[in-house]
This record gives sequence, structure tokens and C-alpha cells, in this order.
Amino acid sequence: MKIRKQTVAWAALLAGVLAAGAVHAALRPNIVLVMADDLGYGGVGFNGSTKILTPHLDRLAAQGMRLDAFYAASSVCGPSRAALMFGQHGGHCKIRGNPTWSLPASQGKGAVEVEASDRLLPSYLQAAGYATGCFGKWGLNENLAVNGGHPNPHGFDEFWGFNTHGEAHYHWPDFVWHNAEKVELGAGGRNWRGKLVYADDLFTEKSLGFIAAQAAARQPFFVYLALVSPHLGNSAPQAYRDLYKDKGWPFLKSTPGHFRHDDGQNEAYAGMVSHADAMVGKVRAKLEELGIAENTLVFFTSDNGPEWGREFFESSKPFTGGKRSLNEGGIRVPTVAWWPGTIAAGRVADEPFAFWDLLPTFCELAGAAVPAPTDGISFVPLLTGKGNQPAHEYLFWQFNEKAGPMLAVRFGAWKAIQLWNRKAGSFGPLALYDLRLDPAEQNDLADRFPDVAKQAKDYLEKAWVADPNYPLAPLDSK
Repeated sequence: MKIRKQTVAWAALLAGVLAAGAVHAALRPNIVLVMADDLGYGGVGFNGSTKILTPHLDRLAAQGMRLDAFYAASSVCGPSRAALMFGQHGGHCKIRGNPTWSLPASQGKGAVEVEASDRLLPSYLQAAGYATGCFGKWGLNENLAVNGGHPNPHGFDEFWGFNTHGEAHYHWPDFVWHNAEKVELGAGGRNWRGKLVYADDLFTEKSLGFIAAQAAARQPFFVYLALVSPHLGNSAPQAYRDLYKDKGWPFLKSTPGHFRHDDGQNEAYAGMVSHADAMVGKVRAKLEELGIAENTLVFFTSDNGPEWGREFFESSKPFTGGKRSLNEGGIRVPTVAWWPGTIAAGRVADEPFAFWDLLPTFCELAGAAVPAPTDGISFVPLLTGKGNQPAHEYLFWQFNEKAGPMLAVRFGAWKAIQLWNRKAGSFGPLALYDLRLDPAEQNDLADRFPDVAKQAKDYLEKAWVADPNYPLAPLDSK
């Protein structure tokens, strides 16, 4: 496949974002974005899970809107979160992989991080008068100092969480960060059997305090609650494990290694998902208690598809693939929007949108300008049911890790994937699927529809802009 560097025409798109912002500036709702970590599309009740209990999310979906074709920006966390913050897909965003290990060894480079000069989503909201708080996993910095990629200089008034990727691998941490301060939680945190402070309990508690303070000050706010569950290692507070203790599930002992699992990993994993569900319930309860629910959008999603439970929990169902795959199971994520009085109850949207659409959407709601390139389209008309909703010409993904590189594009109901062939040293043939008839991507139609396959290749070429840190070559390329 021949890839050429393209010049991206942003002006028309930005003009639409700014004009729409003026129309909806009066709304200015509070915005709460809750993100789970590695939660699969089929891992929640409102998408058909029969093994894991998610009553709070199910209620949110029943009383709000399910976005059934909402996509993460990648099948791992770092580039997904970057696309959200920059408002750009993986063909344009400067961060297209996880830190350090996502770069070819031959380059000898460290992590590609957010830099001081970058402007991210919260800075636009902050400039529009919103109080902004980040609670949980940041995932865009490997530098402990309050510079470069730290959340505070990029628009977050308050930060409680994990600054680096490695810190966020432990559900029972021995420290977290409050802005620039390292807060010790006591010995034994990374020895998960100490069970002193469960990270998501702490982050949710801090986010609720922030919400209450802004409500008292009558200040509009943006809260980014980036939960750590249900990422490996599988560990949950006992009360949530006990929900599954009599199920007769296969008992999997903890295995030694980097991640700290509980014995009974299936019960622990399900407990993590139910705990994340309960945190969403706490957020909702606080908004209702403060009397601000009707002026608050709660948006729940996941950063990528599942790593655990794809067979036993059917956590990618009805799709195939999972984390590190560009099949639907790796990038289509469970998503619900709740805004009582504005979003009609029980709505189901099947229009495709993705993480890079959140920046223009939130900015429009806040009446904030977006003075930077974006691949996103505001879906405020979809949420509110008012006005005409623009649609994407296509959605694009790039992934370089493990079996990569791989590329994917969705346009209408068509989805195309192209994988690297290591023996040939080049991309293999493009596979084409009709998601309306084949959501599991089992039947390659490229030979039957050559014109559609050519359109897919044209989109792949159009979307990808060359970046020396993320070449279209295997990571171990010399």
C-alpha cells in the first residue's frame, strides 16, 4: 500500500464547530466524563452481559441514550486518551501508541508525551469559565514533574491520580499524586494483599468533593473521572468479589508477575466491573443530591476493548477481537449519555462517532472556541435531538504494537482492515466487511465489491500523515 502525506483542510470544519458553539452557548451544562479501563462492549448489562452486574449503568442507559456505534481511538489506552484530549484521530495525533514500548527499538527513543506547548481539551473549557478536575489515570505522561505532560499545565485545576502508566497498573497503590504533591497512602499498597486504599474509591471520592465545591460556588465544571478498573491485575474490594462467590465459576489462582491478581481472578474481574458501576452510581447520586442533575451531562465510555474475559465473560460480544486489535471488539466500546430533561430516555443511537468527537462536542456545550485542528465533529444535535447532525465521511485507526502495524477505516456501514505481513515485509490484502450484516467481521467482501475496497484504500491513504515515531513498520523493524 502506498501512503502519501496529505495536507488536512481544517478551516471548514472549524468554522462549523465555532458556529455551532454560538448556537448552544446558552446550554453550558456541567460535564462529567467517566472512562473505564479495558471494559469491553459486551461487558455491561445494557449491552447484554448476563454474568456481570451493572445496575447503575443499566439504569443510566435506560434513562438516557446508548451510543451503540461509539469508538475508542485505539485499542490501547495511551493513544485513545491522547485522541480525546487533542481531538484528533490516530492518523494525525502526535501520540499514536503507548509510551516507550510502542516505539521501534531501533530508534532508541523514549516516550512520546504531551509537551508544554500542546493545548488539550480541558484548557478550552477552562478558558470558557469551567472549573476542571482530573481524577484517576492520566496516561499521557511519563515524567513525574509538573511540566510537559502533567495534567495541571494543560487545563486541569485539580488533579488526583496516577501520572504515569506504570503507577496505574496497581489497584491498591501506596501513593497517588495530588497536583504536584506525592501523597503516601501507607506501606503495602503495591503488595495488593495489604488492601489499604482501593484507587477507584479514592478517585471517586475526590471527584465528588470537587463536584460539591463547584455546585456550592455555582461554577460550571468539567470532571474527568478516569477509573482504573477493570484493567489487569484483577483485584476488587471484598464486597464486590462476594457478589460472585457462589457462582461456581472456574477458580483461577493469582499468577506471579507484573500485575497483582487476587485468587479467584474471574470473581475479581467481575467485582472490578461492578465496582466501576457503583462509582457511576455514586456520581449520579451526588448530582441528584445537589439538585444539579438536569444541568449535567454524564458521559460513560471505555478507553478500548477487553483484555480479560473475552471467552468466559463474552466481553467483546457480539464482536470479535479485543485489546490490541482493530476489529470491532478492540475499538467499539460501551457508551451511554445521561442528561435528564435534555436527552430523551431510552434512546439508542447507531451513528458512528469516536473519541476525537468529544472535544468539539464538549466545547460546543460549554460555548468554548476550538482554535486548533480537530478531526472531530460535535454530536450535540444527536444528544439534544435538536438541529441537523453532521456525519463523518470516515473514521480511521492506526495501531503499531504487537502484530502491527495495522490500519482500519469505517465509512457508512463498511469497515476495512489492513494488516502487516511480516514474511512479505509489506501490508497484506485489505479485508472488507459490511457491519450491518456481519458485525463480527467474518466475511471478507473485498473481492465481491472492488469499488468499495478501492474507496477504503483511498480513505486509508487520505487519513494517515507520516510520523517518524510511528512508521508503518513492525516495532522490531531494523
